[in-house]
Amino acid sequence: MSSVADYKQEMRFETFSYLPPLTSDEIRAQIQYVISQGWNPAVEHVEPSGAMRNYWFMWKLPFFGEQSVDSVLAEVEACHREYPDHHIRLIGYDNYTQSQGTAFVVYRG
Repeated sequence: MSSVADYKQEMRFETFSYLPPLTSDEIRAQIQYVISQGWNPAVEHVEPSGAMRNYWFMWKLPFFGEQSVDSVLAEVEACHREYPDHHIRLIGYDNYTQSQGTAFVVYRG
């Protein structure tokens, strides 16, 4: 079994967790995708020790009907300023399926 690669003991969660951190342009593109799908963006945060819990703390209410990438990005940044040591994730809620269309961590605490 010596040929099997050891994975770093880093916590992995949500979409894109095995990729390098997203750039600001990639984050902007993902927010644009959420909006273009008609999903409702929402921002959540949690302290790193609670990252594997099912429920994270919601930053405000979901942004129902929001069409501006800049507005969503401003809320992500505001949450990060308020909780700089927390994990911050963006979720796209799908009204049709009544579930999350996507979720990914924007900032790691």
